[in-house]
Amino acid sequence: MTSTVVAHTHPVVVFTVRGQRAEEECPTCEYTVVYDGMCKVCTRLAKLLRKWDRSHTLEVVSSQAPGVMARFPWIPPRAFAEALQMVARDGTTWSGAAAIEHLLDVLPKGRLISWLFKIPFARRIADKFYRWFARNRYKLGCGEHCMTRPPDVMFREAEGG
Repeated sequence: MTSTVVAHTHPVVVFTVRGQRAEEECPTCEYTVVYDGMCKVCTRLAKLLRKWDRSHTLEVVSSQAPGVMARFPWIPPRAFAEALQMVARDGTTWSGAAAIEHLLDVLPKGRLISWLFKIPFARRIADKFYRWFARNRYKLGCGEHCMTRPPDVMFREAEGG
């Protein structure tokens, strides 16, 4: 006698943050890129990523979107404010310049540039530049309201402070 097993998929957890449902995860995406949606430079770069990602490998979401922090609980809330996060479907996470390097490897034409990270000291220089950019991003492409915004205002509650 043979038995047939029918597999069914049921959502186990539905994230609700402050009364809003979290955005649905992209079932076909291999990576999730989390950027600072309060930064105009970051938002412009996120739009470019979506445009360049013709194969829909990337899910690009703002760190301020409902449920993002709950979806990635191993990433400290402050890390979302400090750097771009790239998370693979298996949970592997890259941050800052390392995320940029991996993004370049994933994007079809990014490999034309990603070889630069193989040059000696390039990763160290990219890391320093990325940290400088992240600290100054509200001054670079945004108005005065961003320059006066405390960088951790939205994360105090998430950290329990």
